[in-house]
Amino acid sequence: MEFSGEVVAVGEAVQEWRVGDRVMGVTKFGGYVSHININHRYVVALPDSWSFEEGAGFLVQGLTAYYALTELGDLQQGMTVLIHSAAGGVGILANRICKKYGAYTIGTVGQPGKVDFLRQHEGYDAVILRDNDFYVKLKEALGERELRLIMECIGGKVLAEGWKAMAPMGRMVVYGNASFSSHSNRPNYPRLIWKYLWRPEIDPLRLPTENKSLMGFNLIYLYEQTDMMHRLLRELQVSDLQPQHIGHVYEFNQMHEAIRLFQRGQSVGKVVVKV
Repeated sequence: MEFSGEVVAVGEAVQEWRVGDRVMGVTKFGGYVSHININHRYVVALPDSWSFEEGAGFLVQGLTAYYALTELGDLQQGMTVLIHSAAGGVGILANRICKKYGAYTIGTVGQPGKVDFLRQHEGYDAVILRDNDFYVKLKEALGERELRLIMECIGGKVLAEGWKAMAPMGRMVVYGNASFSSHSNRPNYPRLIWKYLWRPEIDPLRLPTENKSLMGFNLIYLYEQTDMMHRLLRELQVSDLQPQHIGHVYEFNQMHEAIRLFQRGQSVGKVVVKV
């Protein structure tokens, strides 16, 4: 869904791009290629100081984090925010955006090895491991703070416990369900079906009483709203974020290996494949 590279040809009606320009862009799937033919509005200039790898790992994660936090989550100065998959591409950029607002951020990870990285390099205020004691750890990390915004991409029990901990007037933005993903090439269908049948259900009739909001978001819908996408990108660029953390770079012929790493949840930051 995202790429970076060098322009090798332009259409006759295109004025703003020239052959040789360094660009990064978004596509509605189909990005695992050596060449891509795309409308000129779906590319933007790659900053001079950024590598192609950094450009390829920024737009989808950046737009997802920024839209979810600011447009849906109504991120405000000093707010307390819970960010799941904190060591992933969206999680890292979400934390950086939150820090521009002086927010108190609590990141969660599924593997112990990612905790030190986040504390040392990404400046989360608290990092907790999602295990059987997740709710207790979350309450301890919150202390007297009110949890007002959750970047939810895990689902299942974690979603239910986050909803329980969230304060009135809080907002939960759901943009994924990692707990329903397979971590191998052979999905455990009985386990996935069991998770689906026992998934948490939030009663809309209780929302006014609890005074909480639940929203869903999929970046694909922004592809049909190019004007909005460019507005969000301009705002994101003004915030002067650092380039994405590129944790893993693979050659094009290592595509399957790169996907397996991501699939197993062992990646930190962005996984990039280069031609």
